[in-house]
Amino acid sequence: MKTVAVVGASLAGLSAARSLRGQGYDGRLVIIGEESHRPYDRPPLSKEFLTGAVDEAELALEADGEDLDAEWILGTRAVGLGIRDRSVRLADGRAVRADGVVVATGASARTLPGSDGLAGVHVLRTLDDARALRDDLARGGRLVVVGGGFVGAEVASTAYGMGLEVTLVAAGPTPLSGQLGPDMAAAVSLLHADRGVRLLCGTGVRGVTGKPGEPPTTPWTAARGSGRGRVAAVLLDDGRSIPADIVVVGIGANPCTGWLEGSGVALDNGVRCGADGTTSVPGVVAVGDCAAWYDPALAAHRRVEHWTGARERPAAAAAALLSGGTAPFTPPRPPYFWSDQYGVRIQFSGHAAQADSVTIEDGDPADRSFLAVYRRAGHPVAVLGMDRTKLFTRWRRQLATAAAPVGTA
Repeated sequence: MKTVAVVGASLAGLSAARSLRGQGYDGRLVIIGEESHRPYDRPPLSKEFLTGAVDEAELALEADGEDLDAEWILGTRAVGLGIRDRSVRLADGRAVRADGVVVATGASARTLPGSDGLAGVHVLRTLDDARALRDDLARGGRLVVVGGGFVGAEVASTAYGMGLEVTLVAAGPTPLSGQLGPDMAAAVSLLHADRGVRLLCGTGVRGVTGKPGEPPTTPWTAARGSGRGRVAAVLLDDGRSIPADIVVVGIGANPCTGWLEGSGVALDNGVRCGADGTTSVPGVVAVGDCAAWYDPALAAHRRVEHWTGARERPAAAAAALLSGGTAPFTPPRPPYFWSDQYGVRIQFSGHAAQADSVTIEDGDPADRSFLAVYRRAGHPVAVLGMDRTKLFTRWRRQLATAAAPVGTA
């Protein structure tokens, strides 16, 4: 290959570029990013960055002096992929011709219908999102978090520490029930109750209402719109109205794959990939939040929207790209993620949905410090730790060595 284009300049795209160079590719390397920023770390955006403990310079993913000998095209998005001429078409009219393509375009945050142009309503996906939210949180007041996932839970924890009055609304029985299962999610959710964060579970959100607002005070809040005034309340499906000065919407994300429609690349809630990131089109692989890799443990394709997946999986995809899909590879380790909430480290690895039982192996949920193992027919399929880092690490290694063999994609 003489030219490889990496479409996406976040962690997954950067990891792919590093893997290509590390595996001996010395041809032209073009990295394309929709944002104007160089690659940055996203996990601190919902925590330390909002409080000011981490600044923008500390978010940088590139090491000092790191040089991938790449051409960077930032601030423009991909709008199409031509298979015949191997070209990535960009929104600014340019096209990049390449022998190989790494799709790493990530995902975009879902929004609440009717919230456009209403100041004080935020999603949290990008650095610009975090800038705007940070400015609003500094105002103080009443925060309503919509969504029971990790981003929402982390923002709730951060805002509580900043002195805001926080309400978290989740459609499920508890926050994180989809990720951890109902029993363990209930145990973890006690962290919110311990601090007096208000939990409203089992109800959806109908919309938001606004009121005439004051002019935005910073470029970031101005960019988030004030044409309809400022948010005043969140309306729930059960008829309740929750007063709000700030709203953070954390209801999941959609894979950014619209630019691939009609290209021949198979799509199914993301780019449909084999267990090594290969797609239906030779010379095209996909990594990161937009990629639905085949998971042998589930015998299904699924997107893994976690930091470790974006860092580890691109090595296999790069090898597959450079070898034409013939390189031997080791299946990725079971999904792993962590979350810091209220000073507690929460870690999870595996597939909670596979389990038919969960047992506490160490500690006690009442102490907010324990380790739980999920099993199916007596076989461990997942592990959860709250402030049990060393023991969790040992169990995570066991899960990786016991991972199911690769099936047919």
